[in-house]
Formats: sequence, structure tokens, C-alpha cells
Amino acid sequence: MTTYSAVEMIAFTGSRMLEDNKIVFVGTGLPMIAAMHAQLTHAPGLGMIFEAGALSPVLDMGIPLSVGDTRACRQACYLKGLCAVFELTQRGYADYAFIGGAQIDRYGNVNSTFEGGSYEKPRTRFPGSGGAGAMAASCQKTIIIMALEKRRFVKKLDFLTSVGFGDGSATFRERSGVAGSGPFRVITNEALFGFDEQSRKMVLLEVAPGKSAQQIQEKVDFKLNLAPDLGTMPEPTESDLRLLREVCDPEGYFLKRKVK
Repeated sequence: MTTYSAVEMIAFTGSRMLEDNKIVFVGTGLPMIAAMHAQLTHAPGLGMIFEAGALSPVLDMGIPLSVGDTRACRQACYLKGLCAVFELTQRGYADYAFIGGAQIDRYGNVNSTFEGGSYEKPRTRFPGSGGAGAMAASCQKTIIIMALEKRRFVKKLDFLTSVGFGDGSATFRERSGVAGSGPFRVITNEALFGFDEQSRKMVLLEVAPGKSAQQIQEKVDFKLNLAPDLGTMPEPTESDLRLLREVCDPEGYFLKRKVK
């Protein structure tokens, strides 16, 4: 029986979402690992954009520890800095944004700024947008990763950092002046979510092996829509785990982190 951690499941599921010959704007950590795994398996032509300015580098010197790590620049076909890569996304050259967050609502709006209290006096202060706000507003589709917890999947955000479908209205993104089609997938350790094309509300697509839709609903603070063909999340194989552990992140900088 294959044994894997919750973090490894998230990275593997992230890899599954990425297609060959597409461009993904990746953040630090698990998005990098997911993109590397995709390149090594089903998407050899996948190109990565890093916020510090690199487009389609060759990650043959190990996992970058940040988007500004020099390893994220090796043999890049384009290296012109932060403003230049964000200009690329604004011109429509990024198929996917791959971001994280602390809270998400049913319309895929993400908070990574603070939780509880006020902006001036928060209970918990998070790192903030980084480039995620601009990525979610410019890339064609947005993939979000976070742990599945009721305090994260909320009815109302404490702060809107990265825009999704806003209030869920059909013209929200257009009226707000943002590009792209919006949130595409939400990846967690126990479930995979998408969004209904009409209502733009979050939809439960897959559950982890041994989990039920009811168990997932208990960890979400709003009513979930269920896909009519609700599936089970595929598990990583021994080959997938070897790539993740020995090639993508051999030091365990990100894969050895724990999901509470």
C-alpha cells in the first residue's frame, strides 16, 4: 500500500491540474513542486513564470527556495524582472496562476492579508498578496491551494486580497477591470473543488480516499454544491512519490511540512 503525506497529496493533485505546453505563474513552495512534477511526467512542455522575472527556466539545480532564488533563473528564456513578467500576464500570456491563501469564500475570493480584528489591529497578520493579487486578476485561470479547515473556507472573508468571482454576478470581473476567466480549482489535502459555470459557486469535485462528501461539508462554513459525478482523488504512485521526494524536493523543504 502506497503511503503518502497530506502535503504530498496536495503537490500531486496540483501536478494533475497542469497541462502540457501551457504557462503557469507559480508561487513559492508547493506550486513549484507541483509544476516540476508535471514537467517530469505528463507535461514536459509546461513553462513556469517566477515573480522575480524568469520565464521557463530549467530547474536542474534543485528546488528554488523562493521566486528570487538564482536557481529559478537558470537557462530561462526570458529574465527581465518583476515588472516585465507581470506585463506578460496582463497581455494574456499566462494560462494559470498558482497561489495559496489563508481564507477563501464560495466564489473563490482569497484572503492572505489578515484574520480577525481589523486591518490596523489584526489578530493574525499574514504575508499579504506578494504577487498573488495581480496574478489572480490577470492570468487566464487561478488554482488555489490551502488546507481544508472551516476557519479557512468561510462565508465572508476578513479581507479580499486576490479577486475571484467577487459577488458571483456574471459581469463582476469585467466590471472590476480584471482579465481571465477566474478561479479554476481549489486543491486541499482532503478534497478537490471547482466552480459552477452559471452560479460561480464552489463545487466539490473529488474527495480523498476514505472521505465522504458529508465529512468535507463539515469542514466548510458555507453550503457546498456537489458535482453530479463526484469522484475520488487519484493517489500518487510509488513512481510519483519517488519524483516528489528524490527529485523535486529531496531536502524536504516544503514536502515535510505538516498540515494541521
